[in-house]
Amino acid sequence: MKDTIYIIGHKNPDSDSICSAIAYADYKNSNGDVNAIPVRLGDINRETRFILDYFGVEEPSLMETVRLSVEDLDFDNVASVSPEISLRMALNLMNKNRLNSLPVIDSNEQLVGIVTVSDIMQSYIDVWDNAILGKSKTSIDNILDTLSARAITVPDRPKPFNGKILVLAMEPDTLRKYIEENDIAICGDRIDIQEVAIDSGISLMILTGNGELDENLINIATEKGISVVSTPHDTFTASRLISQSIPVENVMTKEKLVVFTLDDLVDEVKPQMSQTRYRSYPVIDHENKVVGLISRYHLISSMKKKVILVDHNERSQSIDGLEEAEILEIIDHHRVADVFTGSPIYFRNEPVGSTSTIISSILFENGRRPSKKIAGILAAGIISDTLLFESPTSTNTDKLMLERLAKIADLDVEKFAMEMFKAGTSLVGRTPQELLSQDFKAFTINDQKIGIAQVYTMDPESLKDMKEDLIKLMDERAEEYGYSMFILMLTDIFNQASEMITVGPNREQVARAFGTNLVNNSFYAPGVLSRKKQVVPPITNMISNMEDMV
Repeated sequence: MKDTIYIIGHKNPDSDSICSAIAYADYKNSNGDVNAIPVRLGDINRETRFILDYFGVEEPSLMETVRLSVEDLDFDNVASVSPEISLRMALNLMNKNRLNSLPVIDSNEQLVGIVTVSDIMQSYIDVWDNAILGKSKTSIDNILDTLSARAITVPDRPKPFNGKILVLAMEPDTLRKYIEENDIAICGDRIDIQEVAIDSGISLMILTGNGELDENLINIATEKGISVVSTPHDTFTASRLISQSIPVENVMTKEKLVVFTLDDLVDEVKPQMSQTRYRSYPVIDHENKVVGLISRYHLISSMKKKVILVDHNERSQSIDGLEEAEILEIIDHHRVADVFTGSPIYFRNEPVGSTSTIISSILFENGRRPSKKIAGILAAGIISDTLLFESPTSTNTDKLMLERLAKIADLDVEKFAMEMFKAGTSLVGRTPQELLSQDFKAFTINDQKIGIAQVYTMDPESLKDMKEDLIKLMDERAEEYGYSMFILMLTDIFNQASEMITVGPNREQVARAFGTNLVNNSFYAPGVLSRKKQVVPPITNMISNMEDMV
C-alpha cells in the first residue's frame, strides 16, 4: 500500500504556493511509490484561479488540519445488522470476522443499538422466562437458522409463539396436565405425544433427530395454524439452542450510545474512550450511516500524517496541527524560521524569487520533463512571485527556468503575464476582508508578532473609498491576534512602489524602519515590491536595534 503524503503550501495561499504544491505532487507521484496529494490552506485568489483555468488544472482540495481524525484510522469496516437477526447469527458473524461487537441499524440505515459478545454471553447466563420466544417476537426464520432446521409446515397464518417452551418427555396423560394452547413443543418421533400436542393447539412443534410427522397430522397442524420444523439436533441440544433464536434487539445496548464521526479528532476520541467501558464504538458518516467500528487498538496503532511543506517553513504560516504530523521535506525560498522536526529531513532552501523555480530545478536535475500543464503552472508561479522579474528577489536562475518552462508550455510570457496580472489585480467588487486574506503572512520577530498582507494592483486609486474600512478591520485583527504591527502592502506593479498601510501598537516603528513617518496610518515606499526581501529585513533590523538600546 502506498504512503499518502500531503504537499502543503502556506495559509492564505498565493499563486506560487499553489502551483509549486501541485507540480511537486505530480513529480512525487511520477516516482510511483507514494500517493502525493496537493492541498490548499485557504481560498485561492483571482490570479491563481486564472492560472488554473488557463492551463486546465484542478484546484487542490482544502485541508484545515493534519491532526489525525477517525477517518484517517484503519478502523474495522464491518457490515451492520438488523435488529431481527438471531443471537446465534450475530455471534457467528462476530466469530467469523473476529469482532467483539456489531452495530445494529434500522430500515433507514440509522444506528439503533450495538450488540456485543458480552451481551450475548450474559443472555446465556441469565435464566430466561420459558415464554421468551413470544415476548421477544422471535420469527420462524430465526428458529430455522438457529436449529439448522427444515420446515415441514409453516401455515400462511401461523399462530404466534406466545406460549411456554416444553420438552415433551412424559406420558400422554401426564402431558395433558401441562401443555396449553400456543406452547412450543420439543419432541421426538412418538406419534401419541405428537397427537396430544397438536390436539392441544400448540403454536410450534420442533421434531428432534430429523424426526418426521405423519401426513394426517401435518394436515391437522396446517388447519390449526401450527408450525412444524425438524432439526438434526437431539432434544438436549435443541432445547439449549432455542433461546439463541431470539432477536438481538432484546439484548443490545440502546441507550447512551457512544458514537464517533469520521471528522472527530483522535485527541478528542481518546478521553471519551477512557471514560467508558466498551471495547468497540460505532463510526458514522456525514449521513449518520454506520461505516465501521473503532477500538482503543486503532488509536494505539495509528500513524502520523506525512507532509511536505512548500513555499514556507514557519509554523504560524503552516497548517494547524503541524506538530502532530511527520514532516518529510521542506522546499522554500524564504528565511529559515521555526519549523521543528524529530528526525533529519530533505530541506532545500534557495535565495531565488519563487518556489516554483526550485521545483523546476528538481525536475530537470532528475531528468524529468514536466507536462505542458505542469510546465505552464510552474512558469506562472515564477511570473507571479517575481512580478515578471520586477521584484528585487528575482535571480538569473528564475529567468533561465522560466525560459525553459515557457518553451515546454508553448507560452508567450509577456502576453500571458499581462492577462494574469490584469485578472489578479482587479479590485472591483473586493471587500476589506478579501484584501487582507488573499496573501497574508504572519511573522514572529524577537517575540513580536507581525502580520503582513500584500495586494498587487494596476489601479491603486480604486482603494481610496475603502481605506477607512480597511484600517478599521486591520485594527480589529491586530487586537484579536496580538500583532504589534499589522501592515497592508498595496503594491503598484507598473510604478514599482507600495503604499504601506500600517496599524498596531508599534506601527510607528514600521515607518522608522523605512526612514519616514506615518501619515493617516500609511506611507509611500518607492521601489518596495518584495515583502520577503524589502520589508521583513528592515523591520527585523529595526526591532533588534531597539532591543539592543534597552
